[in-house]
Amino acid sequence: MSRLKFALALMLPLSAYAEPICSGLEAPDLLPGSTVTAPPEATLCSYFDAPAVLIVNTASQCGYTPQFKELEALYQRYKDQGLQVLGFPSDNFGGQEYAQAERTADVCFRNYGVTFPMFEKTVVKGPEADALFTRLAAASAPPRWNFHKFLVTSEGVTDFPSAVAPLDPKITSEIERALKPAATP
Repeated sequence: MSRLKFALALMLPLSAYAEPICSGLEAPDLLPGSTVTAPPEATLCSYFDAPAVLIVNTASQCGYTPQFKELEALYQRYKDQGLQVLGFPSDNFGGQEYAQAERTADVCFRNYGVTFPMFEKTVVKGPEADALFTRLAAASAPPRWNFHKFLVTSEGVTDFPSAVAPLDPKITSEIERALKPAATP
């Protein structure tokens, strides 16, 4: 991104900055059993109408799966201030996602009480990667394992490796910075 485009992005709301990330992307199906409803326009950009969006590739049978609890706590802590959390189950790392969406849904909703949007299984790396993850990787880095986190704000895309827990100050401080109201003159 050129310096001018980056400077302009800082002055625009996230939805304007996120345009290259989400433009033209169809909203993938939500996991069965989700209490979240898809927006009527069915584009992924609908979820980017927030000052901060945390995108996470998840897996139901991973050592990091307990991070669902912290992701939900993070979502509950900041959702009223404008944080959106989006979960994308993936089988790209170690074959750790169920083939059946219902089993994945049980882990997310029943076992961990997830209330943020969880989408059906998504390819997040390689030549077959979903367009969203291709764009996220181009803006920061490709996911290296399950529970890789991408924070999209008006300042750009910041990624956090799997080992960085959702409630880690590295993430929460970036979210809080993005959620601060702009200073008025």
